[in-house]
Amino acid sequence: MNNHFTITIHDDNGVKQINLHKFVKKALFYASIFSLFLILFASATILYLKSNIDEIHNKKRNIEKAYTTLQGKNKALKKTTEDIKNSLLVKKKEFDDLSESLSKIQTIMGLSPDKEDSSLQERIDFTKLTSEHMATMLQLIPNGSPVEYHGITSKFGLRMHPTLHRKEFHRGTDLRAKLNTPVYAPADAMVEYAGLHVKSGFGRLVILDHAFGFKTYYGHLNKVMVKSGRFVRKGDLIAYTGNSGLSNGPHLHYEIRFMYNVLNPYWFIKWTMDNYNEIFKKEKKIRWQSLITATANLKVQKPTQTPLLSQQGRK
Repeated sequence: MNNHFTITIHDDNGVKQINLHKFVKKALFYASIFSLFLILFASATILYLKSNIDEIHNKKRNIEKAYTTLQGKNKALKKTTEDIKNSLLVKKKEFDDLSESLSKIQTIMGLSPDKEDSSLQERIDFTKLTSEHMATMLQLIPNGSPVEYHGITSKFGLRMHPTLHRKEFHRGTDLRAKLNTPVYAPADAMVEYAGLHVKSGFGRLVILDHAFGFKTYYGHLNKVMVKSGRFVRKGDLIAYTGNSGLSNGPHLHYEIRFMYNVLNPYWFIKWTMDNYNEIFKKEKKIRWQSLITATANLKVQKPTQTPLLSQQGRK
């Protein structure tokens, strides 16, 4: 009986005894151990899988969050790209407008606007340099009317002298002006003469010695406001109009001379930045190209920016 063991079962029908071989006992024992191991392994596997699933869910949530963020960034990038595109279109239009305006300015200045090998910046720099040169020329060479312009009473050229009553060459232009109308310097100059000049018939006379051989004469004045040897800038008050000398009424006799040659003041009275090149076509007694070359590297500091008072109302 050493190889067997007995299992006693008590129930309502009484007591039952089952004799089993010890091998079965061992088998049941090992089966229990295996079942317990299997349960533990299954539990560990389930916990491991659950942990992986939770990690996968977390990764999924992070991926979804990143995707949502990426969508937002993509939307913002798309809007930024669209804004940049619209901004570039606006800048292109501004660039085209600037180029067109620059071409118009160059045309006014007598420059060639169609330089394919020049960048816009180069064209702007060149125009700026040219405009500075123009401002220098207009600061140093007589231009505009020395009095507030109300027309001309006697032109440059042959005429009948109003007081001598004989035909002679009128070397200047008589500008209409009431008594004591202010007279302004049309360009920077040194005062060569200022006072009464009986022999010429000009009465009270001012002579301004400008740069590059230009001189201007102001005759029949009532009052002289400058003295010989003084420097005056464009726009400075130099005198008041009158009726002194051989004159038949208040006006300003205005002459312009270049290297002792008399010039028609009319073209210089009309000369402004707006019609800068016009005088080069009208006044042929001056070698303008040589003068332009000689002044190319000059630059006047703080040129007179505003139109002279004398040019207001000029027709």
